[in-house]
Parts: sequence; structure tokens; C-alpha cells
Amino acid sequence: MRVAIIGAGKMGRWFTKFFKEEGYSVIVSSRTREKLLALKDEFGVEMAESNVAAIEGADRVLLCVPLENLEAVLEEISSHIRSKQVVMDICSIKEIPVNLLHKYVKKGIVLGTHPVFGPGAKSIEGQNYVLTPINDKEMKFAKKFGTWLEEKGAKVVITSPRDHDELMSVVLGFPHFLGLVVGDTLLNYSNFVEAKDVAGASYRLLLTLAEAVASEETGFYSNLQMSLPEVEKIEGLFLEKVEEWLELVRRKDCSGFSSKMEQVKKRLKELDPDYERYYEVMYRLLDDS
Repeated sequence: MRVAIIGAGKMGRWFTKFFKEEGYSVIVSSRTREKLLALKDEFGVEMAESNVAAIEGADRVLLCVPLENLEAVLEEISSHIRSKQVVMDICSIKEIPVNLLHKYVKKGIVLGTHPVFGPGAKSIEGQNYVLTPINDKEMKFAKKFGTWLEEKGAKVVITSPRDHDELMSVVLGFPHFLGLVVGDTLLNYSNFVEAKDVAGASYRLLLTLAEAVASEETGFYSNLQMSLPEVEKIEGLFLEKVEEWLELVRRKDCSGFSSKMEQVKKRLKELDPDYERYYEVMYRLLDDS
């Protein structure tokens, strides 16, 4: 099996290492020659002089490029893709990339994929991996590829591009939005630095979210916020709920606050019976850190 990886960024490097360790022949192309040389020195992979050269002779083509660059890459390689090749992307949203794959790839098989983890993952074991086929041919390959990923320890979900993007509005978009708003709020609070010195687990959990989100690549998450179909809806709902809770605080309505908190606890327990145990473990880890 020969895999062509287009893009030598952090995830391109991750998949280069992954497929190389699985014993596959790997060839990589990138606009940045320094990144290619680094991959060649580290993993002994082949360097391609161009994206077109990379896909020649490859069984599978993995597009590890940002969404804003995907169409240009597909336009460049589209006429060179053969009927038996599989072309996959790894973008964090799926409707737009899948539409682009079908627009430009007229031969072979395409499959939208989303590895729901970052380049810091030490292995694929235990990681979520979403596949988004939209026809029978893609579904057949998705099941085969999904089985292979599961054998490596991944948790595979097969769904539609639209359903994926709606879920990612909650899974990626909302936590990112929340982390940025939390960070922006804390940075405008006069005792922010002093608060860190006396913080317990709850505050450190909040701060961890803010710092984790702030460390991410700004262009990627800006595009994510503008592209996810349900993100404005859930973020708007969040603002409505903020006003509801804040009004209870303004009125010093202790009983109302307690009653609303009990409702939240009850619903969480109904929907996720294990949530209390999960957070007990997480708080214990924070206390020990």
C-alpha cells in the first residue's frame, strides 16, 4: 500500500508517522521544502516535487491541508487522479470539503474524514474518527477503512457530512467560543493573577479551557466558527441562558438559583448517569496536579 500525503503541517506529520509505522510506503508533498526535509530526515519518507508527482502511483491520497487551501489543491490534482485511487480529506468540518471532493474528483473514490484529535495524540488508540460517506461506493470503502481503524484501536463513527457538522457545532465550536469568552472575561478582571494563586479545581478547570483554546491556531478556529451550521444557534442559546442565570443573581434569588441548579443536575443525571463519577475523577486529577 502506497499513501500520498499532501501537506506537511502538524497533522500531515502525524499521519506520515502513523502510516510509516504501519509499514506503508509514504510519499509527502508540501509547499514548504523545509518541512519536507524534516519529515524525510525523521521518518525516511519520500519527498515529492509537486502534489501531482505525489499522487502518481499512490493507492490512497490523504489531503492534510487547511480548508481554505483545499479547493486549490483539488483543482491542481483532479485531472491526475486514477479510477482506483481513494482521496480523503481530514478537515474538521465536512459538508464543504465533501462537496469540493465531488466537484473535482471524477474518478476513484472520495471520502470525507475527521480524525477528532490533534497532533499531540501519541497513538490512534482510543481516539474518535468520523467518516462521512454519501453514496454506496463510499459507504463500502468507509466500512472497510473503519474496520481497519478499529483494529488499530480507534473509535469509528460513520455519519453524514451535515450531521457531522451539526455535532461539531457542539463538540468543537461551542467549547472554543466558551473558552475564548471565559479568557476574555478573566483577562478583564482586575484580580485575575491573584485568583490563580488561590484557585481550586473548578477555577483551574475553567482556566485550563481558556488557555487551551487561546493556544490554538487562530485562522483554523475562525474558519470553524464561521462554517459550522449550528454554532450560532447554540452560542445564541448560551447567551440567553447567561441572562436567565444572571437575572437570578441580580435579584438575589437564592431559592430560584438552587431550584434551577437542581433541575440542571436532574437532567444531566437522566441523560448521562455517569456524569458525576466522571467529574469526580477529573477534579481529583486537577487537585493532584
